[in-house]
Amino acid sequence: MSIVREATVDDCPQILELIQELADYEKEPDAVVNTVQALEEHLFGANPQVFAHVADDGSGTIVGIAIWYLTYSTWEGRHGIHLEDLYVRANQRGLGTGNALLRTLATICVDRGYKRLEWQVLDWNEPAIKFYDSLGAGALDGWTTRRLDGDDLVTLGSQGAK
Repeated sequence: MSIVREATVDDCPQILELIQELADYEKEPDAVVNTVQALEEHLFGANPQVFAHVADDGSGTIVGIAIWYLTYSTWEGRHGIHLEDLYVRANQRGLGTGNALLRTLATICVDRGYKRLEWQVLDWNEPAIKFYDSLGAGALDGWTTRRLDGDDLVTLGSQGAK
């Protein structure tokens, strides 16, 4: 069984490897433009806004990652966690690693009084959906994720606040 711990700056090269493995799994192998240096800055710089936990196999090899950031519910008046990426290497799936990573984030939520732990899953990812269902994590009916990026983001952003 892997040991879940907070990531350290020395983990960044392996974290990036797992991010790439996740992109490959999600059929977006060319989508990752992140770098070790960017991870180091964002996770461990002067004012981190994103956090990571890793599952270490005991030999220093990272076999799973949970990358997350804080959210805020205006209705609840409380923070929550948005899980950006949960990934476990294929040869480690089914051994409790993903469960341990999610339990760690759930514990953080409970300990800090956060009200939500949320994430997204691709519609076609049946193994992940079954895993999340087994934990009691249901889909949010009636909600659709929207994203503004690329040229549309630049166009809207260049209009400024008026």
